[in-house]
Amino acid sequence: MAARDIDLRKETALAPAVEDFVISQRKRPEHGRYLLQVDRQTKQSYTTLPAAEKAGLAIKKEHPRLQVSVYDPVETVNTMIELPAA
Repeated sequence: MAARDIDLRKETALAPAVEDFVISQRKRPEHGRYLLQVDRQTKQSYTTLPAAEKAGLAIKKEHPRLQVSVYDPVETVNTMIELPAA
């Protein structure tokens, strides 16, 4: 089999341009201010606090043992979602 001559400089020149468009799993793009967290893991972001609380309450009703909260990174406030008293 014949030996190949590979120029590695071509591949390294393309790598920085490709990295700009790749979204990693660690940092997801956020669209809203209020972050809905389930067991301290961010699941969704919302632009308004009532929308985030409504979504959190729906999750809490389905799974009451989970820790559901809404985090506001601007004011650094974490609001726990609790089930209403019956």
